[in-house]
Amino acid sequence: MLGAIEAGGTKFICGVGTGPADLETLQIPTSAPAATLEPAMEFFRRFRQELRAVGIASFGPVDLHPESRTYGYITSTPKPGWRNFDLAGLVRKELAVPVGFDTDVNGAALGEARWGAAQGLSDFLYLTVGTGIGGGAVVQGRLVHGLVHPEMGHIRIPHDFARDPFPGCCPFHGDCLEGLACGPAIQARWGRNASELPPDHPGLVLEARYLALGLANWVCTLSPQRIVLGGGVMQQRELLPLIRHELVDLLNGYIQAGEITDGAERYIAPAILGSRAGVLGALVLAEAAAAQA
Repeated sequence: MLGAIEAGGTKFICGVGTGPADLETLQIPTSAPAATLEPAMEFFRRFRQELRAVGIASFGPVDLHPESRTYGYITSTPKPGWRNFDLAGLVRKELAVPVGFDTDVNGAALGEARWGAAQGLSDFLYLTVGTGIGGGAVVQGRLVHGLVHPEMGHIRIPHDFARDPFPGCCPFHGDCLEGLACGPAIQARWGRNASELPPDHPGLVLEARYLALGLANWVCTLSPQRIVLGGGVMQQRELLPLIRHELVDLLNGYIQAGEITDGAERYIAPAILGSRAGVLGALVLAEAAAAQA
């Protein structure tokens, strides 16, 4: 059996199993590290004899470089108590098994690649739009890490203050993509969640435009075979066709690929695994850690 932790800013989802069919989970609200991790470790101890490895898909920023002295740490997060916290090290010490570690969005990307909307693809992008915005990119079958790891929610996009005077809600950058298009930005701007906006609300067109601006950048730089969109904001059904329309408009015929111009409904696809993408992706991380041990 493999263990999995989706370490989110609002909740931890712990799981044990081998895949979607046999996954047993426990959900824990994210509070202080001790209060969150004590019940998580107790859950995994129930399976101590069977547990081969644990994978962690964590909120961040995180340190993903194995040679670093802070590998496995949550680093510069503003979340109280979690800054510079050795999450992977604690789990490894408590359970005495190999630990795989990556970002929460990279974990979700791995889950969608194995069991979801990106099966069979060597190059794709997974983007989650919810409390924050984050993305995981797979290029030639491998997750992109780089200097630190991609922070796709914090790219800078055009902000027309005449159309949208909202200053943005990112504590670091104000009106980056996350600051303009995450769930809290929608709530602050319109006084309602995305799911509560009626189909003809101008906020949906604005949201689609912002997200499509981000997608256009990644289409031109990463050239993914598919873009998979997940997260709570994407539960608003009217958004997906609007985003597809806006992306085609922004690319303006420059990218000559029928998958985009003639098949945008397949090119920009909804996540299949929903709220289980992250914890299932953490199982993939655990599998890799067990193989390398």
